[in-house]
Parts: sequence; C-alpha cells; structure tokens
Amino acid sequence: MFEGITAVVESAPYLLEGMCVTLALVGVSLFVGFVCGIVLTLGQVYGPWIIKRAVDIYVWFFRGLPNIVLLFLFYFALFPMTGFDIPAFAVAVVVLGLRSAAYQSQIFRGAILSIADGQMLAARSLGMTRWQSIKTIILPQSLRLSLPGWSNEYPVLLTDSAVAYVIGVAELLTRTSQVISKTGEPMILYLTCAIIFILLNYGGMMLIQRVEKKVRIPGFGNNEVTET
Repeated sequence: MFEGITAVVESAPYLLEGMCVTLALVGVSLFVGFVCGIVLTLGQVYGPWIIKRAVDIYVWFFRGLPNIVLLFLFYFALFPMTGFDIPAFAVAVVVLGLRSAAYQSQIFRGAILSIADGQMLAARSLGMTRWQSIKTIILPQSLRLSLPGWSNEYPVLLTDSAVAYVIGVAELLTRTSQVISKTGEPMILYLTCAIIFILLNYGGMMLIQRVEKKVRIPGFGNNEVTET
C-alpha cells in the first residue's frame, strides 16, 4: 500500500499532464461537434431533400459504429491514404468531434422543431429573409432550449476520450497505464485515474448547470435545474 501511494505521488505531475490532454481532447471535440452539429441540423431541417438525405446517412454512420472502430478506420486506413502524417491527437479530435456532431445535431433538431412555426411566419412577415429569421429568431432560442440535452455530451465525450488510448494519445488513461508498467501498482493507480475522471465529470456538469440556469427561457420546461 505504501509503495502504491508513493507511486501516485511521484507520478502526479505526469498524470496531471495527461489530465490536461484529456480536457483538451474533450474541449476541442465538443467544439467541433457543436459547430458541425449546427451545420448538420440546419441542413436536415431547412435544406433540400438531397441534403437532408446526406445528413441522415452521416448520422446513421457515426452513430452506428463504436468509437474504437472509427478510430481504427480513420487512424490506420483513411488518413494514411491522404499521404499526410496526422498526429494521433488530431485523429482522436476528428473522430470524437464528428461522432459528437451526429448526436448534437439531433439535439438541436429537436429544439428547433419544438419552436412554433408562427415565429418563422411572423419574422418573414416583418420582411426578414429566411436566413435572417433562422439566425436571429430560431437559432438563438433553439440553442438555449437544447442546453439540458446538450449538456449530456460533456460526460459522454469525457468517458469516450479514454478510447483514444488505443491509438497512443497521451491522455490520462494512457499515462496511467505507462506508470503502472513501470511501478507494478495497478490498483492504486487505476483508482486514482477513476477518481480524476469522476472529479472532471462532476466539475464540468456543475459548470454547465450554472450556464443552463443563466440562459434558460422561462416557461419552456427547463426552469428547474437540480444542483449537484
């Protein structure tokens, strides 16, 4: 037991660097998923039928395959075909971000469809173009309405980030395993890794809930946010 605690203390800076890599991986992937998710949503709700069909196929593809399969597909097959040496971290961001976009797009889509059609008609009657109506009336409301569902993407991406271990991203789990191979103390080190993940999850959700309470729309059913 004493040897295990010593191993945790001595490897703490190395593990904290891995935690920072994990947070960077989650943060960038969440941003990629957010931007791509909005584009997919607008295409699926307001685009022509061929765009809607393309988005349906995209969502079906990325939601239908496990993360580990997508990582292997992109890291060992698709990106090598380009002839460029893509870092493992960048591949993980692309895979996690694009997969998150598939899920986020459906969250945003549900929020947009929950807004009464009369708001679009009223905006158009005031002389706004369709795009102006979407940008200034529909989209701001839908983003606020979708926050309760969207907030689930953070813990999902946080747990999924550990899968990047399989392609060698130096995130928290990878570094924990490396320390274990040197010290031979799996129990205490894996427990430390688990505790860090729990704290990251808890802290992130607390922050998101504060944002949710601040931007909620009165009367739309997301007024009550439970304090963690």
